[in-house]
Formats: sequence, structure tokens, C-alpha cells
Amino acid sequence: MLAPRFAFGPFVLDPGSGTLLRNDLPVAVSHRGLKLLAAMVERPGEILTKAELMDAAWPGIAVEQGNLTVQIAQLRKLLGHVGDGGEWIATVPRVGYRFTGVSEPLSGAERKRLPLPDKPSIAVLPFAGFGDEQGQESFADGLTEDLITDLSRTAGLFVTARNSVFAYKGKAMDVRDIAGDLGVRYVLEGSVRRSAGRVRINVQLVDASGREHLWAERFDRELKDIFAVQDEVTGKIIDALLGQLRMPPHRIRPRSLEAYDLVVRARKLIDDSPQTSREVHLLLSRAIALDPEYAEAHRWLAMNHWLGWLIWGEPVEPARSRALELARKAVALDPNDAGCHWVLGNLLAYERCFAAADQEFAKAIELDPNDADLWATLSDNAVLAGRVQESLDHIRKAFRLNPFPAGLYYLTLGVAQYANRDYEAAVVTLRREETHRSTSSRRFLAASLAQLGRFDEARSEVALFLVTNPHFTIRHFIGTQPFRDHATLDHFVDGLRQAGFPD
Repeated sequence: MLAPRFAFGPFVLDPGSGTLLRNDLPVAVSHRGLKLLAAMVERPGEILTKAELMDAAWPGIAVEQGNLTVQIAQLRKLLGHVGDGGEWIATVPRVGYRFTGVSEPLSGAERKRLPLPDKPSIAVLPFAGFGDEQGQESFADGLTEDLITDLSRTAGLFVTARNSVFAYKGKAMDVRDIAGDLGVRYVLEGSVRRSAGRVRINVQLVDASGREHLWAERFDRELKDIFAVQDEVTGKIIDALLGQLRMPPHRIRPRSLEAYDLVVRARKLIDDSPQTSREVHLLLSRAIALDPEYAEAHRWLAMNHWLGWLIWGEPVEPARSRALELARKAVALDPNDAGCHWVLGNLLAYERCFAAADQEFAKAIELDPNDADLWATLSDNAVLAGRVQESLDHIRKAFRLNPFPAGLYYLTLGVAQYANRDYEAAVVTLRREETHRSTSSRRFLAASLAQLGRFDEARSEVALFLVTNPHFTIRHFIGTQPFRDHATLDHFVDGLRQAGFPD
């Protein structure tokens, strides 16, 4: 039986799948925060002691009470205010907390589902990894990601992005409910075991509308044939869903399995933190040493250098030049890899080579029309060019392909809402907890608050931003952001100046 979902205000909380929706859009909430919210929403109006809440969020773990205070504060920011201006969560001094809203349990029949696209739609669920061999789980994740990438390159399919399908990893759920949550008709499930130089893969394609198995197969091959197996699985899925259709051009596969394993590990860490950035650099440098013609390794290393100076505060040079060099080489090594064109397009935009950047983005979309990250990037670039409605359309498409995305999507949405002068919406979006992984969100949150005349809140965000970015100035912002439209740039500068950022 499905665990109940709860509706309150504009929100729907699904403790079973670990999701929170606001007006049908996913809210980025931490694992602990979701556990706390579920405990309170399930018992509206009741006072829950601090001990009860800590047991709900940190079962069997001894943590300081300050952790609970921090999580509650973050939840309050994320939820915003009730219609009458009050808080959803009330503090009961020296005792605990109480959920003040009215929550309504929803039955399984009332689960709101995303509408199906106008083309065959599929989600590739994380493959289960079996066996005792080291790195088995990482290998299974890598296989899942590669199948998603290969399928998404087929224009006739709608393919859910990696972030969203991995939200279901390790969760026992009916495929019909997963398909409904993600708005797809078909689900691919599988398992993989790697042992003693061989790989065994079981895979099945399910039509979730009637739980009909369209295709299932078992592969038992030598490990060196893993990429041929991936191509075969991709081809059979496309054949099952679309009939005989010409496969998109193959990406060039690595020659070294060790290099492939290193890249799979690096992909999971690529934008995590400045500390993991250094580990990513070592992993990818080793992969390139093992396989100098491995385009994907060059692409991810280029992106790691780019994130270093763009997000993590590393010196611009030589990271900027090195990133551009690696991205150009990645495209030269594999011109059929959409991700290589996407990274190069980003870097060229920051070089203000806009015509060349647009060519790379167009090629990337041609090669992979289902790349949600690419659509989010196009949204960001459209804002910088002053094409605000186009930007909003692109980020909505990104959310549809990736219903449970990384926090960067919310940052992109918030920036587009600011550009659209929808400051209230921008404040709600930019106050989501996950957006603060990149402190850039505080800049635009402060600007939005200032445009609303909420100057005390704006200056508080400015102070928090400057703690980790003490050398930031408006002049630096103007010099580093690749704006194409002067009016849009003036609008952003106006908000930053009103908020109190130094010139």
C-alpha cells in the first residue's frame, strides 16, 4: 500500500518518495529537513518535542540540538509565510515545535501526475549493482548514466534526466507511481554484476500504463564488451518504442576500462565542493593519462576548471585558458558528444565569442535534444541576451525533463524571474535551501529584496554573501558576466546597487 501524501497550502509532501512540491514544481529540500517536515505535517496542531523531532531526522545518531534549530530555520525560509502572514512552523519555547497549517492526506488515487509528452517517454531507473567487487555500485550508476545519455540523443524520445531518476535509487516503489511522478509512460529497470572480467546485465522495458513487459533480455559478456552491450541495449529500446529508426551517431567510447571507471567516479563529484574539485582533477588527469583520446575525460576536466574560477573562487588564470583548451580538444576528439559542445559553448560565451558559442549550443541541442542541463544553460544565456520569455521557456523545459533537479536549476529560474521583474517569485525561488550551494544565489536574492523595498533583508543577504566573497564588487560582476544586452545588465546592476553591494 502506498504511503499517504499530504497537501497543505500550495504544497504536496510525499514522505515515501522523499519529495516536496510547491504548485506542482519540485522544492529542493534537504533529507533531514524533509524528515522533520513529514513528522510535523503528519501530526498538525500537535506539539512535537525536540527529542521526538531529532529522533525523526537523526534516528540512532547523537547530534547537537543546534542542528535541529538550523534545519527548522531553513524549513521556515523554504516554506515562506502562510496566507495570513504567519509561520507554518511555530516554536513552543523550551518544549519543541508545532505545525500550524491544515494538512490533508491524499490517497494514491489522488496522486497528481505530470502529463505525458507527445512522444514516447522513458525513465531509466538506477541499475542495481550486485557482487562483492570494489566499485560495483559506481559501475552500476555509470551504466545507468550512459544509457540515459545514449537514449536522450534520440530526437523521437522524451528521456528523464539523471538527477530525477536517481531520486528513486534504493526505494521500493511501484513503477506506475514512478512513471506518474516523472510524467513518462515507459520505465527501464535493470541490474548488473561485474566479476572476474565478465559482466552480467539483466534489463527489462516496462509499459507503466498497464505494467506490460515490452522487452527483457539477459547479457553475459566479457567486461571489455560493456560498451557494445550499452549500444545493443540502446538500439533495442529505440526499436521497441519507435520501430526501425536510424540510431544517432555513436559517441566514441574509451579504450581503457580503468579510465572509464575514473570518469564515472569524477562525474559524481564534479560540482560538489572546492574540496572534491581537487579530487576530480586528480581522477580525470589520471583518466587522460591512461587514455589520451578519451573525449569525455577532457570535457569533464574542462568543466572542473571552469567551475573552479566561476563558483569556487579559484584564480581565473590559468584555469580559464586551460578549460578552453581542454573543451576544444574534447570536441575535436568526439564531435558527436553533445556534452563536449555544451561545455565549449559555455566557455566561449564567457569569452564573449557569442556567435561561436551559439553554434556550439545549437550543435549540442541537435545531438541531444533531451539534455535538461543544456536547456538550463540556454535559459541562463537567454537572460544575459535580454530574451527573458525565451529564458523562462527554456528553464521550464529543463524542469520538465528533470523534475527533481540540482539546486542550480532554481538559481537559474530565480535569475530569470528577476529579469522578468517578478521579484516576489524570485525571492521564494532563491530562498530554497539548495540554491545556496553556490553563494551566487545571495547576490540575486539581495537584488530582488531591494527591488521590493525590503532593504534590511537585502543588506543581511549582502553581508552573508561578502563573508565568503570579500572581494566582490559591482565592477567585478560587470566584468565577469557575459551580458549581451545593456538594458538587462543595467537592471541587474540597479538591484545590486540598491541592495548595498560595493561599487
